[in-house]
Amino acid sequence: MKARLTSAVTLVFFLAAIVVFNASYPIALNLAIALISVLAVYEIITALGLAKNYVLLFSSLLLSATIPMLQLASSQQVPILQQAAYFIYTVITFSSLIFYHKSITFREVGVIYSMSLLIPTALTTLISLRALGGRHGMFYVIIAIFSAWIADTGAFFAGSLWGKHKLCPDISPKKTIEGVIGGFVLNITAMLIFGYIFHVIFYEYSVNISYYSLFIIGFFGTVLSVLGDLSFSLIKRSCHIKDFSEIIPGHGGILDRFDSVIFEAPFVYLLVQILPIVIH
Repeated sequence: MKARLTSAVTLVFFLAAIVVFNASYPIALNLAIALISVLAVYEIITALGLAKNYVLLFSSLLLSATIPMLQLASSQQVPILQQAAYFIYTVITFSSLIFYHKSITFREVGVIYSMSLLIPTALTTLISLRALGGRHGMFYVIIAIFSAWIADTGAFFAGSLWGKHKLCPDISPKKTIEGVIGGFVLNITAMLIFGYIFHVIFYEYSVNISYYSLFIIGFFGTVLSVLGDLSFSLIKRSCHIKDFSEIIPGHGGILDRFDSVIFEAPFVYLLVQILPIVIH
């Protein structure tokens, strides 16, 4: 538990540093997402036992680092550059499948290909979310990340204290219905409290906050957190591993901590375009 709390505090301080330096060093968010994406994809490739296939490894890691950094280009150039990156990576990946067909399978290549596209693309929506929110952009980013993490935290503690009824024992034996309910309660409550803090303390009533949007994020964010956790648990079970790595003591790997964010970030990005959190 001590290692878990220490790691959680470290992650929060890491995020806080990005928020604090956002105005003077906005590229920090791009770099952080690129690093997280690279580590996450590396964990997938290692779990599949293909870290020594250097063509697949380096092309996948390069794509994972490139997608978040492409957001630094002009808005007109980004779609073209992304399509070029996806196309080149697709050609390299399936050429590798043909060349190494005796030692690797389509299943393995399919997992690497899909994860190398999904992970950085989903996490990069945090950068798009920052741009969408304008001067409130980092508030939106904080909401997207913490909604996923708080749902996980609520589920962990509620499940540890009161968990009796298994949710999906064949996929994640420790996840319980009581834990999920705890995730709902804590996440919704936290989102509303975050809204109040930013409304009263940070913005000093200069803008209005949509508590309705925050409630939706808290509710559906918990659903997506569970979906993300179970989805990547299936991948771990297929690879016969408990955690993707031990890079974060008490939590496991980068993917063990960011699996729910991968599902949460795109949802928040889509939602706030319809129901903004900050209302002028």
